[in-house]
Amino acid sequence: MEPVDEEKKVEEEVKGGELLFCGTTAWDAMGRRRTTLEENLVSPTRLRPLMGVDIRFVASGCVSCHCVALDVEGRCYTWGRNEKGQLGHGDKVQRDRPTIVSELSKYKVVRAGAGRSHSVVVTEDGLSLAFGWNKHGQLGSGSVKNEVELSPVRCLVSEVKTAVCGGDFTVWLTSIEGSSILTAGLPQYGQLGHGSNNEYNTKDSSVKLAYEAQPRPRAIASLSEKTIVKVACGTNHTVAVDKNGHVYTWGFGGYGRLGHREQKDEWTPRCVDVFTRHNVLPPDAVVSAGSANSACTAGGGQLYMWGKIKNSGDDWMYPKPLMDLSGWHLRCMDSGNMHHFVGADSSCISWGHAQSGELGYGPNGQKSSAIPKKVDILEGMHVISVACGFAHSLVVVDRTNIADQLEQLEVHDGKAANEVVEVPDSGPAVAEKTPKKSSVKKSQNSKKRKNVESSSEDEEDSEYDTDDSDEMLNGQAEHGRGAKSSGKGRGKNTGKSASGRKSNGRGRGRPPSQTKSSQSAEGKGSGRRGRPKKS
Repeated sequence: MEPVDEEKKVEEEVKGGELLFCGTTAWDAMGRRRTTLEENLVSPTRLRPLMGVDIRFVASGCVSCHCVALDVEGRCYTWGRNEKGQLGHGDKVQRDRPTIVSELSKYKVVRAGAGRSHSVVVTEDGLSLAFGWNKHGQLGSGSVKNEVELSPVRCLVSEVKTAVCGGDFTVWLTSIEGSSILTAGLPQYGQLGHGSNNEYNTKDSSVKLAYEAQPRPRAIASLSEKTIVKVACGTNHTVAVDKNGHVYTWGFGGYGRLGHREQKDEWTPRCVDVFTRHNVLPPDAVVSAGSANSACTAGGGQLYMWGKIKNSGDDWMYPKPLMDLSGWHLRCMDSGNMHHFVGADSSCISWGHAQSGELGYGPNGQKSSAIPKKVDILEGMHVISVACGFAHSLVVVDRTNIADQLEQLEVHDGKAANEVVEVPDSGPAVAEKTPKKSSVKKSQNSKKRKNVESSSEDEEDSEYDTDDSDEMLNGQAEHGRGAKSSGKGRGKNTGKSASGRKSNGRGRGRPPSQTKSSQSAEGKGSGRRGRPKKS
């Protein structure tokens, strides 16, 4: 997700630039079915409502199906999926076009973050507001009384410098000594850093587990003597850097994404030993976290990565230098579901596994790339900010001296809001879902799929119930009790999704069969079946 660093890019951000988009525009289909060519923008494309608007910052998240953009005047634009009110417009109507959040018009918004179904913004005077899904307390409002907040509500934090979102949790950095980092939301894998996953049995007689919502932002006690200056969140893990350049990770440990040479969950921040002594991070370092991997730049600007880096081959259980980018000066980076975007020198570079054109290589280019590759159409442009979502990417480029190049780019109009049907909210969850084949065939598959879509609890990951193209990418297998998980891959895929419910119990270690959604997220034959290899 969008890496955060309040010290960098100040001059660039104030200047702003042109926002370019690539990836799928089928917001309701993302992660649920394979998108069509007409729905995908495979080259960086201008968005008509934002042409000429000076965008300073963009945000999305590795499981986000929506986008947030901020202009130099402090206006906040959102668009994309809106089934939980994550766009902040007071309704659940999908927006295909960037739309100003009118209730934030009295604030100057300078930072933003996007989770699975929620968004958080930070204002110039240190306030934070949030909107969208709040089942786990991820809005930080102090209450879970309202499961959905359609309009911005105040987060219980002050003197905020920045905020980032994981799948269903939020992290704030503040300038308050002793509590420079606070977290709220889903604690299932220890991603809040408070030493517990807050697990409990739903009933005395039940083996069904749930995880206590954490709606009040709380400072991470073990970091109280550190000053955290940068942070990035994956779906269920967090990466943070202190002012001395030391890196800490915690949360879900699958595939080695925490960088500790093992796959166990960490419920409190743990220092990554690679970035100590002579290899601490410089002040202008870049930090990023994807669904199942992490990255940062260290000494000499060298990019290191760890976790699930490719769809095949061994996972990187500890940080290793990505030699393909040696010698490049990386200014910004973000990671999506399984893809990455980097702004470096006067180039834009992307790589990873993609199916919807989110790498921006164009209609004649490859869909995916295992190695970093320039986005040719953007060559020579100065990238100000990047953000990666579930199957889309956002790039902000400086307009100076590139008017001719911008003129050659396609322009996307999108449908007006009144052309998009609002999703009815008739009680429990399922009403908000897009119908899909798996639910139609429910009776046939009831033994295979325990994920009966009848209660609001089952709603949480219903929209992603098959998109563990990552089988355990986002910690949706059995793992999550802090017990050491062997390299054999947390054995039984008991199918607990991110809220601790049963989702797709399909036997040992097998992800759901390649349904539409996993194909759209990862492509044909994605994700290794069975157990991840030992490193």
